[in-house]
Amino acid sequence: MQRKTPSCVVFSHGYEESDALRKLSTLAILFAATAFLAGARLPPQGPMPEPRPDAGQPTSPTSPSSEKTEPPAPGEVPAPQPKPDVKDPEAPASSPPAPQAAPSKPGPTEPMQGPPRPPGSPESSQPPTEEGKPPGEQTLEEQHLTIEPESDAEHAECTAALQSLGVVFKDTPRIDDGNGCGIDKPIIVSEALPGIKLKPEATIRCPAALALARWMKDSVIPAASAALPEQGRITTVNQATSYMCRLRNSAGTGKISEHARGNAIDIASFHFEKGEDVAVRSRREDSTLTGAFQRTVSAAGCLYFTTVLDPESDAAHETHFHLDVIERKGGYRYCH
Repeated sequence: MQRKTPSCVVFSHGYEESDALRKLSTLAILFAATAFLAGARLPPQGPMPEPRPDAGQPTSPTSPSSEKTEPPAPGEVPAPQPKPDVKDPEAPASSPPAPQAAPSKPGPTEPMQGPPRPPGSPESSQPPTEEGKPPGEQTLEEQHLTIEPESDAEHAECTAALQSLGVVFKDTPRIDDGNGCGIDKPIIVSEALPGIKLKPEATIRCPAALALARWMKDSVIPAASAALPEQGRITTVNQATSYMCRLRNSAGTGKISEHARGNAIDIASFHFEKGEDVAVRSRREDSTLTGAFQRTVSAAGCLYFTTVLDPESDAAHETHFHLDVIERKGGYRYCH
């Protein structure tokens, strides 16, 4: 039996032609895709990232934040307002300047009249007296002052405290030098503490003597032991002024001095068992232990006295400490 070869050949050729067509189609598709991709381009502008809050870029109108991170234009910056005139804080801003009054006749220059008055002191608004002068321009005679009375019970309590500290003192008769100068119950102190003489003896009120003894015991002696141990103990406190009838800083007019009431004492120097005296003088820039000692006892003085004036306060006190126990409204103290 013979095989029919022609039919088999026809089938083989048809299969080969179909396979060749599929390959040509695939190649055509690949070429077309390659050509399409080669001609394709990215868009001119891609999506931009959202700015950070501190990136300094302006937000869109629909942004939930209303703050502007760009600096405002020069026209939007508010102009600074002029400072009010500190010389006349009560004058209205829109009122025209008042005409200047005729200058008054200048008076004589006077030294500083002690420490400033505490805030709210009624003395700052005292009207002129019958003589027509404000209190700061009156002489001691024109002020008609009187000596302040002292309670027997308070004086006895104070002297008992002095005795417990070992202060050497004695009572002396009432002092009345007129014009408000004097002490109702004066004492004379010869030793500020046991073994520490007060030279010369000081005539003062008991509260001033008690403040002096406590200051010496609790502040001056410990400071001297720490700063100047090689000089030994303090043996003498040299005072410049205790009771004295005068106005502040020995002026011709003004307020009466606390020395005239027995409330004040001026300390000029400290004498030590060894070495030289430590004089009170300007020591603000003194970096030695002596300077540290003086600054320490000056600052500590305000724990015991209501007024402390040291050489840095003014020229009138450049050689001593002024210490007093004046009673001010509200317990106010002045320490410099």
